[in-house]
Amino acid sequence: MGLETILFLLLAVGAVLTALLVVTSPSPIGSALYLVGTMFCLAGLYVLLAAPFLAAIQMIVYAGAIIVLLLFVIMLLNLRRIDEVLSKGWRIAGLFVAGLTLFALFMAIVRGSSVLPEMPSIPDDFGKVKELGKILFSKYLYAFEATSVLLLAAMIGAVALVRKEGKEGGKDAS
Repeated sequence: MGLETILFLLLAVGAVLTALLVVTSPSPIGSALYLVGTMFCLAGLYVLLAAPFLAAIQMIVYAGAIIVLLLFVIMLLNLRRIDEVLSKGWRIAGLFVAGLTLFALFMAIVRGSSVLPEMPSIPDDFGKVKELGKILFSKYLYAFEATSVLLLAAMIGAVALVRKEGKEGGKDAS
């Protein structure tokens, strides 16, 4: 196995594990921090695909700005730790089954199983700033703008919820 294959395996396993921790973490702040780990692993995968600009944007925009926005919303909403519903045995069993499934898929990919579809070749201009800009601001312009409006609406909604609770709390105290 070459160095690129080993790096890919480490980054892929790291991305999957941190993504599982995002979903299974009882703490919202812990989930946000695990999401940062997932984003860094994905940025590493972009570097392996020879797309350094996409890797940099992944780290700056997602691991930086979006996670900070999520942390602000979590702090504004003052979320508390959720009580565990499932027993520890069921959680371990679920993680074991998920891990076994992921391992089986991983082994199928490594062995080049015919069950998996053939991967198309990557174009020479993949990950270049010029091509990314063309696609983002032509084909996906409406999706890009809708995402920005959706994030703004979510942030305004979180602030409105906190202000409403704060005003009601002030009336009760009087």
